Amino acid sequence: MARLDLRQKLSILADAAKYDASCASSGAGGRTSLGGKGIGSTEGMGICHAYTPDGRCISLLKVLLTNFCIYDCAYCINRASSNVPRARFTVEEVVDLTLAFYRRNYIEGLFLSSGVIRSGDHTMEELVRVARSLRQDHDFRGYIHLKLIPEADPRLVEEAGLYADRLSANVELPREEALTQLAPQKDARAIRATMGRVRLKTLEARPDRKARTRPPRFAPAGQSTQLIVGADGAPDAEILDRSAALYGGFGLRRVYYSAFSPIPDASAALPPSRPPLMREHRLYQADWLMRFYGFTAPEIAGVAPDGMLDLAVDPKLAWALANRALFPVDVNRADRETLLRVPGLGVRSVGRILSVRRHRTLRLEDLARLTRSLDKVRPFIVALDWTPGGLTDAADLKARLAPARAPEQLSLF
Repeated sequence: MARLDLRQKLSILADAAKYDASCASSGAGGRTSLGGKGIGSTEGMGICHAYTPDGRCISLLKVLLTNFCIYDCAYCINRASSNVPRARFTVEEVVDLTLAFYRRNYIEGLFLSSGVIRSGDHTMEELVRVARSLRQDHDFRGYIHLKLIPEADPRLVEEAGLYADRLSANVELPREEALTQLAPQKDARAIRATMGRVRLKTLEARPDRKARTRPPRFAPAGQSTQLIVGADGAPDAEILDRSAALYGGFGLRRVYYSAFSPIPDASAALPPSRPPLMREHRLYQADWLMRFYGFTAPEIAGVAPDGMLDLAVDPKLAWALANRALFPVDVNRADRETLLRVPGLGVRSVGRILSVRRHRTLRLEDLARLTRSLDKVRPFIVALDWTPGGLTDAADLKARLAPARAPEQLSLF
């Protein structure tokens, strides 16, 4: 194979990394940028965008150490039997690229994953070497997200947490039996064990106010994972149940959902086409409801026919339409938990309502200033000068509130 220059490697390995969605950096502690806090150009191969909880958009260098892989996962474009261009960075090349991009303010951090080469231990050692060199040799203060190799020695996983802000081990498929069929070299038990180990180390690293010494820093931005949607036949209800179990069992910061994308020379065990991208979007919305709005997975999935979320309306509106007996609610009396279940009211809107109503009784015009979706809110609330009458129970309410044009989720690629 002809020797590749650095730009050619970056082109191949940045493109190969795009299928991993679990790279957002929400939850990371602030770091002082060596070159200032500003962000410069965000154009270039390997630079992706992630959003923090406060809405800030940050840029990460997102690459694979290599797309060579000894595993032959049927759903992966980089599987051993795939006929794709291959490349491999050295540890030093990744370090130099990260520092060069960071100093130019192109990025604020690094997301590094890899195909498995030689063994899980060897691959994890290389990933850790990159992070260790950045932190210890170059005093790198940017964000680092490392992908874990579950089959690697636990000591390597623990060392990774000393240098990385976030760690992630991808569950990949909602159904473990499907993982056994489509990725026989991966072990669901090993993935769970690795995630559990990260969870325990994260808890151990929490400072004790009474202790005189602080424990070593360990992955302060926690851990995340990814579920591929539409590759194994699992309905949305099953996917949400799995996500809820992952949040509860491993204290994950995020579960990311990635719509299955057909690949060349695919296995006959895989579906011939990708699921609607709007399905991925609805799962993210449902996930948001579980994390910030007090909904449970059974509540969301309980109103989904055949366990599939409605693609025409968002999950919160679908739940409200199926539970109209709980509405309308009085915005001047309802508690926070009840208001969060009103379609069109977000966390910030509810906070504003609770604050303003301490000083005055809310009218409909007040709500128009406090929320962006008054048309969606109106059928489900009562205000001083507004009652929806029969609108809440109108047979055509869904048709009135559904977008006039079918929603379309744009592809990242």
